[in-house]
Amino acid sequence: MAAPFLKWAGGKAKLVPTLAALLPPFERYLEPFLGGGAVFFGLEERGAVPRALLSDTNPYLIDAFLAVRDAVEEVIEALAPLAADFAARDEAGRRELYYAVREHYPVGPVATAAWLIFLNRTCYNGLFRVNAAGRFNVPYGRYKDPVILDAARLREASGALQRAELRCADFELVLAEARPGDFVYLDPPYQPLSATARFTNYTAGGFGPEDQERLARAFASLTERGIPAALSNSDHEAVRRLYDGRGYEIRIVPMSRAINSDGRGRSPVPELLVTNFRLVGVQPPAEAATAEAPAPTPRNSRKAAL
Repeated sequence: MAAPFLKWAGGKAKLVPTLAALLPPFERYLEPFLGGGAVFFGLEERGAVPRALLSDTNPYLIDAFLAVRDAVEEVIEALAPLAADFAARDEAGRRELYYAVREHYPVGPVATAAWLIFLNRTCYNGLFRVNAAGRFNVPYGRYKDPVILDAARLREASGALQRAELRCADFELVLAEARPGDFVYLDPPYQPLSATARFTNYTAGGFGPEDQERLARAFASLTERGIPAALSNSDHEAVRRLYDGRGYEIRIVPMSRAINSDGRGRSPVPELLVTNFRLVGVQPPAEAATAEAPAPTPRNSRKAAL
């Protein structure tokens, strides 16, 4: 059973049952903000993904996915000594190893996969964050016994990725290739809910309000071309202004926030799930009526939903 091989801030594993209940039939799955790939792996495990085009602007991430797809045994071989070295050290030694690995940038997909998986499993909260120069700058996470090498999970992920094309590209370029018969899922870096909740430094350029507007225009273009699509984002007024009143179905879905440094801030928070299914002539399957999925919320009902 394939599952994400990376922890990822904002991963959508818990959304998969809701989304799967609403899905129309499709021939190809497109996910232009791949991240940890939780939705892809969740739908693939259900047998719902005939083929896929997965993309992201993060080159380290795409190299890691390529290596896991095409050379998983080499990835396991490259990661094994790092995992063993980490396990053999005391806390001070583990910290030292973490920062040494963090500063040593890899060459080639296999080395990149081992580097990224090691950092992902040992850094603070599994975050991926870069500074303005594009350098990974997440501090050490101080986990007691992190699972750095999970060979079985890597092999399962490799199998799931065999029918997937992987690409490092901006979402607009990928969505321009979408065609009837595709289904698109969009999970962009979220609109921050507060001035301090900024987890959009996923690439050196970030993902700001202009990018959110570009994404809304791309979503409208998919709708005009008759391509079913779903989009997740934070329940923020700026996001609602981009999608409300355009005929889309907007659902509120409670999702946990595992990246908050304060455990008390990790309780479920409302997020938006925007779909265009009815506008493109797609009716949800009959089982969606009985699935445990939130009902669409009417316009201007945000306060009541909260």
